[in-house]
Amino acid sequence: MTRTTPMLTDLGWSADFLRQLDMDELHLLAPARISAVHRDRVSALAEDGPALLTLPPDLSSGDLAVGDWVLADPDTGRLVRLLDRRSRIFRRAAGEASREQLIVANVDTVFITTSCTAEFNEARLERYLALCHAGGIPPVLVLTKADQAGDPQPYLDRLRAIAPKVPAIALDARAPDAATRLRDWCGPGRTVAFLGMSGVGKSTLASALSGRDLATGAVRADDLKGRHTTTARELHPLPGGGWLIDTPGMRELRLSDMAGGIDETFAEITELARDCRFADCRHGPEPGCAVQQAITAGRIDTARLERWRKLRAEDAFHSASQAELRKRSRATGKLHKSAKRVKANRRDP
Repeated sequence: MTRTTPMLTDLGWSADFLRQLDMDELHLLAPARISAVHRDRVSALAEDGPALLTLPPDLSSGDLAVGDWVLADPDTGRLVRLLDRRSRIFRRAAGEASREQLIVANVDTVFITTSCTAEFNEARLERYLALCHAGGIPPVLVLTKADQAGDPQPYLDRLRAIAPKVPAIALDARAPDAATRLRDWCGPGRTVAFLGMSGVGKSTLASALSGRDLATGAVRADDLKGRHTTTARELHPLPGGGWLIDTPGMRELRLSDMAGGIDETFAEITELARDCRFADCRHGPEPGCAVQQAITAGRIDTARLERWRKLRAEDAFHSASQAELRKRSRATGKLHKSAKRVKANRRDP
């Protein structure tokens, strides 16, 4: 039986969101959770059931994500206010250094999905981990196609080498117990999401968890890349309670404003860096470098250090670009306001 009028707590409503409302909003507006984002409006779920909300003039669909909580006017069907997020996943939008692209919001667990095939890539997984850590969402590493590997243990060892504190499980996405293996992170009021490349089994696992036939597609034999079977993010109810957001495969993950997430992903390096003799140590030939000492002792892999450097450099570059563009935007805004004042003064007798 499909739930059409869930309670707010079933949808994930909590005291964190309730505290953001004033007395007028409590009496006049209705909380709703965005279930899908369209071009000029959003689908949402509320205590009274599903609703299609129009957007206010100062808010665009790009400012919203599936999972967001909003306040709506029940009389007009208009979205009035976006509530502060508890967590989010975002990346730098393609071709626009000044804008971030929201992926999901208010999620409790992200299943970072990869496979026991040539698709497995530590550098890409570290980017996914940085996204989760920067957004305040605990990740779980899910290794699919374990049945094709013979022994998935070498892949699990590679996962533990880059994320020793992150739960990691190997499974066959098509096996009858696949959904059961993920149930510990699901439940009433909780929201989970999948991230990963197309073709690794995200939609298959999402279908198993939700009990719905979500689109899946074959993997091309020539390059092991899957077709984009999920084309839009959408909130799906789970039979045992809770919600699932399936996401399209993302091949490009450009980082910006994620220094904290990167440092948490490479925690063993950032912790060692505090013990270097020089505060500005680049972890190369400098004397007293604790990171290089750990590499010599075999406790840190050189390739992992290089990936850390690369991500930090990329994030610093894009973050600086964003800061400069924001500065220019503010300056342009001031010029426009000044010009308007001059014109207004000229019109006055």
